[in-house]
Amino acid sequence: MNEYSKGRGRSRGRRRRRRWAGGGARAPCGPLAGPPGAAGPAAASAMTAAVFFGCTFIAFGPALALYLFTIATDPLRIIFLIAGAFFWLVSLLLSSLVWFIVVSISGTDDASVQKGLLIFGVLFSVIIQEVFRFAYYRLLKKANKGLMTISQEETVPISVRQLSYVSGLGFGIMSGVFSLVNILADSLGPGIVGIHGDSPQYFLSSAFMTLAIVLLHIFWGIVFFDACENKKWWALALVILSHLLVSGLTFLNPHYEGSLIPSYIIMLLMGVWAFFTAGGSLRNLKRCLMCRDKDFLLSNQRAR
Repeated sequence: MNEYSKGRGRSRGRRRRRRWAGGGARAPCGPLAGPPGAAGPAAASAMTAAVFFGCTFIAFGPALALYLFTIATDPLRIIFLIAGAFFWLVSLLLSSLVWFIVVSISGTDDASVQKGLLIFGVLFSVIIQEVFRFAYYRLLKKANKGLMTISQEETVPISVRQLSYVSGLGFGIMSGVFSLVNILADSLGPGIVGIHGDSPQYFLSSAFMTLAIVLLHIFWGIVFFDACENKKWWALALVILSHLLVSGLTFLNPHYEGSLIPSYIIMLLMGVWAFFTAGGSLRNLKRCLMCRDKDFLLSNQRAR
């Protein structure tokens, strides 16, 4: 190949990259994306929509199912779910405010300093989230006493175990929404993920990590509330440490196998712990799998 042919090839490559990376017709995003120019605008839009909805249902499908089957039929649980989401939102607002102040004070563009500030922001955000989880627990305890006073029944309308599950789901949903909403917006294009050498699995990996975080918040909430009830300070410490560990694993991105695999191992371990903490047993699990217990998560819970 002569120099003229090489020059023409490079020129065509630059024009193609500018067209698909910088704007113009929407390009397919995600692992199914083909080479630039391989599909028309209609096909590209269909593929980006598929990535958008696929990642959305991966991240929030289980949470939506839990909401529909265990919470949507009870107005009281819906109220506590929204309150839990609000508490997480307030914790985000406070940690964001501190982050903004610290970055403004530092006033430097040095990469190492910025990375250190990012690590500080993550650690501070996790601590603030757990502080607000404890504050929400204290509020729910007082609210439960008030409900017991006005209730005509001998038992409380909703037990602490149910409260821990509902509040954990509220924390998880709100956390997942703020983690993934901007990524989902970018998944609609234009552009191709990985065109500059980055991983094409960015959207899928982000969706699976969000799913893990949502479920972990449920498990953390169950274990956290039980630890507060029984003064198991070591359990509280483990919840906070596992939260810090999972958040710290995201610094391994874009090496997604290094963050996703350990996160899912932690999620499974926390899930088993939360299952037995909530009063679960192998017998109950068998009844659930055989569809003999309609409301496995929230029925037959002894009020405290």
